[in-house]
Amino acid sequence: MKTEDFLREVTALPGVTGNEGAAAAYIADAFRPWVDEVEITPLHCVVAHKKGDGPKVLVCAHLDEIGMMVSAIEEDGSLRLQSVGGVDPRVLPGMRVRVYAQGGMLLGVVGATPPHLLKDADRKSNYTWDTLYVDLGMSPEQVREKVRPGDTVCFEARYVELKNGRVATKTADDRACVAIMLAAAERLNALRHHADIYFVATCQEEIGSWGALVSGFALAPDYGVAFDVCHADTPGAPANSTSKITSLVTSKGPYLNPFLVKKLEETAKSNGIELQVSVDPRSTATDADELSVTRAGVPTVLLSLPIKYMHTNVETFDMHALTEGARLLALYLAQVEQSWEDELWN
Repeated sequence: MKTEDFLREVTALPGVTGNEGAAAAYIADAFRPWVDEVEITPLHCVVAHKKGDGPKVLVCAHLDEIGMMVSAIEEDGSLRLQSVGGVDPRVLPGMRVRVYAQGGMLLGVVGATPPHLLKDADRKSNYTWDTLYVDLGMSPEQVREKVRPGDTVCFEARYVELKNGRVATKTADDRACVAIMLAAAERLNALRHHADIYFVATCQEEIGSWGALVSGFALAPDYGVAFDVCHADTPGAPANSTSKITSLVTSKGPYLNPFLVKKLEETAKSNGIELQVSVDPRSTATDADELSVTRAGVPTVLLSLPIKYMHTNVETFDMHALTEGARLLALYLAQVEQSWEDELWN
């Protein structure tokens, strides 16, 4: 399957944190042609094992997405919402959403009181959860028959191909990085590798990276590679907090192993792959944090795909950066050797 086709389909699937089953099943099927075995764990992590006789490496990118849940049903049938993960209510007005109810999927729109009907003071305030609602176009009786508090609400699926290889979609955070892992698994079929590789599409990253924690504990890897997104250059954003959208970023900081970062940089340089560097002086707020401290500790590196408009339904990234990231990951994994253990702490 072409990477573009995988992205178009996987980003359309629901997978709000805690309800990742549909996305997990699809991702598991996508990995099966390129690995030796695949399983879905009880928490809906996907573990794709590509066997080798060398050090065990866990590569992870999370499959869950931010979203919402129904918190209440108003007298007129409107739905009130609460965030699951980091949804900013200011981006929601006018958005189309999908409500995954007991009676099936329902389309709705996010509405708010029109500015014409607001007092002057209220017009100056940003939208908050208690000022927004979902309209399903149904009678109150129909809504209560089909919808329950706690039902999952997702951004409407949207996949837009922009100019110059840019793509805008919901759930690029972090299924675009799952696509990097999948493309790397395919590339490894043409490379010799000793590493015993576990590609893990983790669950529950958006509420605490619990999938990375339990997967790291269960698999006890020798090394870890975590993938996530970071902020691409955007007008008005601070330059020291963003990166060019055209290539992946590796990070340096206390949660990340200096020797493995050096190996990653050497792999990129020797293969003509552009790799940016960022600094994370404390936690990275990614799966890398939990993975690196599971069990007795896992030496870990972090790779990030720069995107614009994070945590919206138009997260935008560069396809060339994604494909080069897959090439870098495959080449890096092909170089992992038992001798790294001797060099690791020198």
